[in-house]
Amino acid sequence: MPRSLRFTFVVMISFPNAKINLGLHILHKRADGFHELETIFYPVRNLRDVLEFIPLKQGESRMVQTGLAVLGDYSENLAWRAFQKIKNLFPTVIPELEIHLHKAIPMGAGLGGGSADASFILTMLNEYFSLGLSIEELELMSLELGSDCPFFIRNSPQYATGRGEIMTPIELDLSAYRLEVFCPKVYVSTRAAFSKSQPKAATFNLKTLPQIPVAAWREVLKNDFEESVFAQYPEVKAAKDKLYADGAVYASMSGSGSAVFGLFQNK
Repeated sequence: MPRSLRFTFVVMISFPNAKINLGLHILHKRADGFHELETIFYPVRNLRDVLEFIPLKQGESRMVQTGLAVLGDYSENLAWRAFQKIKNLFPTVIPELEIHLHKAIPMGAGLGGGSADASFILTMLNEYFSLGLSIEELELMSLELGSDCPFFIRNSPQYATGRGEIMTPIELDLSAYRLEVFCPKVYVSTRAAFSKSQPKAATFNLKTLPQIPVAAWREVLKNDFEESVFAQYPEVKAAKDKLYADGAVYASMSGSGSAVFGLFQNK
């Protein structure tokens, strides 16, 4: 009787979560081509992708994508690019891997799903293979992949400036509210949204947001992308109006859209 063979597969799994923007000011265009921003990033932990990797016994690293359809080849995916970046730094430590990404966070929605996937890959590999990278080093590495990637290294409420990478922790807890997120079936290009936006001085100090009741946010908290996005995609504005009609105490577009979210007092 042939001897049975046993293979041991070591799997690491994590759940990259979405984010919303509480206020977003586009202040001015910088000399490096980026825009100076001011926003508050807030994690949405019950809207998540699934990300796992399995060390391969043979063959080259690869990525498998399931869930929501992802445009393009996986070589263009931020999670794959993050893997390649960190593997190039530690070629003898990180083996060939099969990476499985299951998408649940809509793309082109301003929810940061791709950025979250990339940052979670970096933190997973750093932890699993004991690479010893600091939070600051991971943030710098992630910034090369996307402006809001560093937020997902910290993954807690943050007041952010610069491109979004200069962050200060902010005490803000919305757990008493029900959060609803709606994604109209349109894809909003971040690059196009920036090109159509009009930079201007902030009319509200976002640092003071935790001291203001959520019911009063509607009067002071603005997303500067809304004007141009609503003009081009009226269904996004309609979605925000519907959240208010349904009883939201505050509703807004997240990032450059197309997702809108509402906060409801009825938990």
